[in-house]
Amino acid sequence: MPLQIHDKLLLTGAAGALGKALRTRLKANCKVLRLSDLNDVGAAEDGEEVMQADLGDAQAVDRAVAGVSAIVHLGGYSVEGPFAPILQANIVGAYNLYEAARKHGVRRVVFASSNHVTGFYRQCDTITADHPPRPDGLYGISKAFGEDLSRFYFDRYGIETACVRIGSSFPEPKDRRMLATWLSYDDLHRLISACLDTPVLGHSIIFGVSDNAVTWWDNSRAKHVGYRPQDSSDVFRDAVYARTSAPDLSDPAAIYQGGAFVKAGPFEQ
Repeated sequence: MPLQIHDKLLLTGAAGALGKALRTRLKANCKVLRLSDLNDVGAAEDGEEVMQADLGDAQAVDRAVAGVSAIVHLGGYSVEGPFAPILQANIVGAYNLYEAARKHGVRRVVFASSNHVTGFYRQCDTITADHPPRPDGLYGISKAFGEDLSRFYFDRYGIETACVRIGSSFPEPKDRRMLATWLSYDDLHRLISACLDTPVLGHSIIFGVSDNAVTWWDNSRAKHVGYRPQDSSDVFRDAVYARTSAPDLSDPAAIYQGGAFVKAGPFEQ
């Protein structure tokens, strides 16, 4: 059960798939949930505020951050693609968000990082948060930047951050790779709640994954957060195997943890 210890919580990226999945769930964590996105999130419901903002617009981000006690930052460019939009949303946008947090005294951020920060590790590897980044593309690079930026804002200004390297968060796994990377919506909320509730967060890198039998990620460095996943991809294993073929082990997407992202691009600017 999440603790309602935040008066006002900001959720960026509220119009995205994960933002929509968390919109109702996060109301248990706060008295008022402020929803922000570049795109339309619809009308505010009970216990909500809506504030549209382009992450690349520093003044708009500043307005969205003003008056909140914590931020769940899901906003940004969420796929591999050309550098220009990734730069604005994920790099400039992350800087704008942390600068606004500094100015307004926000002390805690849950930053949606990505498994693509480490996508060029092999699927036969098991890694911890201590392994150095090996991004699998420009998107992964932008998330690695966000992790470093958040570390700087913790070391310099004391803003605590959980960098959650989200695996594959969908209603159910779509393919065999996702049997290792799957994160249920409920476990995503459990993880974010743990990051918001824990007395001392510090600067933590946490893999966003459910309790799957097959996994490439060791979350032992994040026990202080108290995240205990309750869902597992294992219940979908038979169905996934039945509808998919065995992986081609010469295909980079089957060799590396980043899957198809390791083969994406280059892109026209």
